[in-house]
Amino acid sequence: MQQLAQEYGINDIFQDNGGKTLQLLILLGLRISPGREGNDALDAEGKEYELKTVNVLNRKNPGVTTHHHLNEDILDKYRQVEAWYIGIYEGILLKKIYKLLPQQLEPEFQKWERKIKQGSGAINNPKIPMKLVKQGELVYSDTQADDL
Repeated sequence: MQQLAQEYGINDIFQDNGGKTLQLLILLGLRISPGREGNDALDAEGKEYELKTVNVLNRKNPGVTTHHHLNEDILDKYRQVEAWYIGIYEGILLKKIYKLLPQQLEPEFQKWERKIKQGSGAINNPKIPMKLVKQGELVYSDTQADDL
């Protein structure tokens, strides 16, 4: 598994959702961004993407966690990606993948930006509501994933 993960730019399959990230990369035809200074992944043309996963079994009201120290620079990077891909998991089983464009997330970005400017310059782990995620384009679905 680790050898396959390294082919996609993942140095440790067991850290930072490595296995789930690898699965998304393979299904979406992407690679990890070198150095991870920018966004998470690149396609063959060099376009950048943000990858997120959420385990719906771990949360009463699941939302997609973004960044542990979100500031204006990171928010600007979020706005510049080609798209966001969000993998919905039940434990370790991938159920759905949604694609959202930055324009679809802009109302959340604006809320976060206001909070950043009102506070200390950063906010901790703002979440993208699942209701908003489900407005994105469904690009993968397990045939048994009707309720997610």
